[in-house]
Amino acid sequence: MKYDYLIVGAGLFGAVFAQRMTEAGKRCLVIDKRAHIGGNVYTGNIGGIDVHTYGAHIFHTSDEEVWAYVNRFARFNGFINSPVAVYGGARYPLPFNMNTFCALWADVKTPEDAKAKIAAQTMGYTPKSAKNLEEKAISLVGYEIFEKLIKGYTEKQWGRDCRDLPAFIIERIPLRFTFDNNYFNDKYQGIPVGGYTPLIEKLLDGCAVLLGTSYSDFTAKHGCAADRIVYTGAIDEYFGCRLGALEYRTLRFETEKIDVPDFQGSAVVNYTERGVPYTRIIEHKHFEGGDQPFTVVTREYPEVYREGMEKYYPVNDEKNNALYARYRELAKKERNIVFAGRLGSYGYFDMDKTVRCALDLAASESMQKQTPDPN
Repeated sequence: MKYDYLIVGAGLFGAVFAQRMTEAGKRCLVIDKRAHIGGNVYTGNIGGIDVHTYGAHIFHTSDEEVWAYVNRFARFNGFINSPVAVYGGARYPLPFNMNTFCALWADVKTPEDAKAKIAAQTMGYTPKSAKNLEEKAISLVGYEIFEKLIKGYTEKQWGRDCRDLPAFIIERIPLRFTFDNNYFNDKYQGIPVGGYTPLIEKLLDGCAVLLGTSYSDFTAKHGCAADRIVYTGAIDEYFGCRLGALEYRTLRFETEKIDVPDFQGSAVVNYTERGVPYTRIIEHKHFEGGDQPFTVVTREYPEVYREGMEKYYPVNDEKNNALYARYRELAKKERNIVFAGRLGSYGYFDMDKTVRCALDLAASESMQKQTPDPN
């Protein structure tokens, strides 16, 4: 069967785009090399607890259209993300706010006290003069917050000393001088009741879906099965890495069921010391609540990416961005194919931005189809 669109990747981007085009009367085939839909937002279930298989995903947005769109397919529970950081056995609220500052410094009572304390710890660094991530972070939040709550976590995440990481990785660090532990500033926030998998299932309703199938295997067997391709896989892999491989960081997850009703009292707890091998522990039942006599937790371990592993975080340094730009030039020469999503665009996107980009691409495709060919 000939399709209007072959969509490579059954993650959030691919599913939203497929839904829009199917709704517009187009025939869509969605393929994915994984054995399940949903990509990294896939949620499994253990004993009635929805488990974020590939790490915590909290949907947040201030985009009214995006929020209205996702609510067509799921009911969101209003979960507010209020993570905790652990350093030296002490616990500190995140994001950095007056609760954090008062926990760090006994003599801080007011917002002005906190601002003065931070200003006194910048060690003469300024955001403009910073030569690396360490100097940039200290210029923004002061030495003590950097040392306790940023340094170890960041070095584990990227596998490098903060002095060897470029300053632009931290464009800004939000400081909130109010007693507010809500991690996000967006107007809307929550998690789909029942997890993300049912949301993706509804988005893909009416589409043909083929799982456990890579793009290369599919095309080798079926050739050109669609008039147009939306490719959300890794752009360098599409071209056989002929210019070199783009760098990524990956994650390893260890999930276990524990026979206690509550393990840590919070959905997300960050461990910011370099000596602790994992960056955070997620306790899944706190995303939606539950009265099970047991709980399910996941520890996240950042690792060096190796071939065959999942690609989570692009290393958007100068070298890799330059290489990506070269792949983009190759992509422009391809006919009837669009590279999209985090892997196709070599970028890290929040979920609402992913939905927005997919909606915009679908609108653009529909507009092109309606425009008469001048020839």
